[in-house]
Amino acid sequence: MRPIFLLALTLGLTACSPLSTRPQAVQAGPASTASTFDYDTVFVEDGRPADDFEQYRIRKSREILEFTGVLPGMTVLDMEAGTGIYTELFSLVVGEEGKVYLQNPPEFETFLGDAVEKRMDGRLRNVTHIQTAFDDFEPVGDAEVDLVTWFLGPHELWYTPEGSAPGALGDPETCFAEIARVLKRGGHFVVIDHRAPEGAPPTTGGDTHRLAQDTLMEMMADVGLRLVAESDLLANPADDGTVNVFDPSIRRQTDRYILKFEKP
Repeated sequence: MRPIFLLALTLGLTACSPLSTRPQAVQAGPASTASTFDYDTVFVEDGRPADDFEQYRIRKSREILEFTGVLPGMTVLDMEAGTGIYTELFSLVVGEEGKVYLQNPPEFETFLGDAVEKRMDGRLRNVTHIQTAFDDFEPVGDAEVDLVTWFLGPHELWYTPEGSAPGALGDPETCFAEIARVLKRGGHFVVIDHRAPEGAPPTTGGDTHRLAQDTLMEMMADVGLRLVAESDLLANPADDGTVNVFDPSIRRQTDRYILKFEKP
């Protein structure tokens, strides 16, 4: 598998350009019910890998977690979870009454090794690890999930890992239909991705590892999900969206959109 694909997972939500200290969420449509959970409680050091806490700072995980609206007792599907840094946060929030699915495509196993198993072993008892393509969540039931997250991932649908057939990671239309299938009515899909210029073809995802927001919006409309909130927390207007996300000139400072969709 190409090194660039591994980097895509390990980088995750990296720090954006220091344009402001803490951008606020921008509502687009009816606001969701205000959270009553104290998210600070899940960022207390408790035996998690030490690197996680540095990643939380880089990824602005406290703010991202609050934006998702995850609450105790929920069922969460964490798509393209990698080693499960966010999965663990979701696990801590939903608690014993909740459930989290940690999803990665089978193609990731080559470089993830046993990292997921080591994270889960004896610790994340409410987490189920599923290895499926992005267009097949068969272990997850219809309307079972309160929250689906996909952080820096949708562009992967147009990427072909080395040694794999085109479309190995999943068919785009089927993928978003699957997300809609597993969501409960009133459930949310929270997505983050590197911004490509508006009007850029979806195949840009396989080239610069970016996806235009208008492409995502169209696909969400096709499966009946509506935008309810967005945030500029990871925005960087200085990034014109044309450079490969791993180029040293923009790496870790890409302009990223954060969107929350709801299933009516």
